[in-house]
Amino acid sequence: MSINDQIPNDKTLESGLALMRDGYLFIKNRVDRYQSDLFQTRLLMQKVICMSGKEAAEIFYDTDRFQRYNATPKRVQKTLFGVNAIQSMDGEAHIHRKRFFMSLMKPQQQKRLSQLTMEQWQALINKWGNTKKVVLFDEAKVILCRAVCQWTGVPLNACEAKERADDFGAMVDGFGAIGTRYWEGKNARTRAEKWLKNIIDDVRSGKLKPEEGSVLQAIAFYKELNGSQLDGQMAAVELINVLRPVVAVSIFIVFAALALYEHPECKEKIQSNSENYLEMFVQEVRRCYPFTPFIGARVRNDFVWNHCQFKKGMLVLLDIYGSDHDSQIWENPYEFRPERFSDWNGGLYEFMPQGGGDPANGHRCPGEGITVELMKTSMDFLVNKIEYTVPDQDLSYSLNRFPTLPKSGFIIDNIRRKPKA
Repeated sequence: MSINDQIPNDKTLESGLALMRDGYLFIKNRVDRYQSDLFQTRLLMQKVICMSGKEAAEIFYDTDRFQRYNATPKRVQKTLFGVNAIQSMDGEAHIHRKRFFMSLMKPQQQKRLSQLTMEQWQALINKWGNTKKVVLFDEAKVILCRAVCQWTGVPLNACEAKERADDFGAMVDGFGAIGTRYWEGKNARTRAEKWLKNIIDDVRSGKLKPEEGSVLQAIAFYKELNGSQLDGQMAAVELINVLRPVVAVSIFIVFAALALYEHPECKEKIQSNSENYLEMFVQEVRRCYPFTPFIGARVRNDFVWNHCQFKKGMLVLLDIYGSDHDSQIWENPYEFRPERFSDWNGGLYEFMPQGGGDPANGHRCPGEGITVELMKTSMDFLVNKIEYTVPDQDLSYSLNRFPTLPKSGFIIDNIRRKPKA
């Protein structure tokens, strides 16, 4: 008898249809069903181990046991991450590039991006006053695209901001899709890579002179461990890996607006911001509402954990959504309660809306701090800078869609500048 006969086996020839049906709950449903933090199944015609919870995350982010190379399907690379980008790297090469990314996103840079984002929000108030209704998701994408391009030094004409924002949004929307959404995401990436490669080429030739110390300049002249520059195509891919995630924060902003609507008692607390309530509110949105479903890696070397044999090359999926709703970690995990973060210890494997582990040396998103600051800035704007109403609309969202979003995109109307106190 194989050692893996001792762990639950999702007996099926292929779980792809079940994954599409259950979506964000695919792993959690089975963890709950089998009363086990891990189980076996088959996906993409291969054996896969699925895991959930804090202990599983600690194992998953052990770089001696797992690697990212060849873990992300090409269709995801061709929409979301880019082919052979930082997300698929391992070892010293990954750490070198990751630390470069981290150097671009220090608190001072986060603050500057937040300031630019607030300026973009403020500039829209008068325009919105003449509009019957606004779809917050659509506006947030364009605002974040403008702000992040200004922040990085990427030239962006006013007339092309919506087109570029839609392309970044399509990359995110296409990663878990098939059919039209996938091809829209793939084509959007092709356009963006071509656009940004031309900009990189112009910087390197001296035709375009970005501000000294800007993100654009840094990526254009970044050097690998061996001292070589990235080729123009890969530099464009990694520049997208700065721009696209910022635009993707529009999803979190919409869910934060939805949380504010569903829990109006939070508004007064955000206005007073007593005990740093805005920070707690944003973190609870990130924990409670769906964003990342799961993350994949491949076993680097054979090992046994929790009565399960992990064989070299095997694909393993870590449940992100389920872990953030794990009752062993979070009391009443489906209850929206920002106050739970008042005494949160900042554990690297307990709260993982954008991945777990140490962001400096592992694969946790280096822009997590930016996400939090942009959400705080946007909530400050919605609560303290404007007044609006929320008309009847379809605010439901489906957990079997990757990524998901309220169907209406969150419509607001009767927008006006808030009188100064």
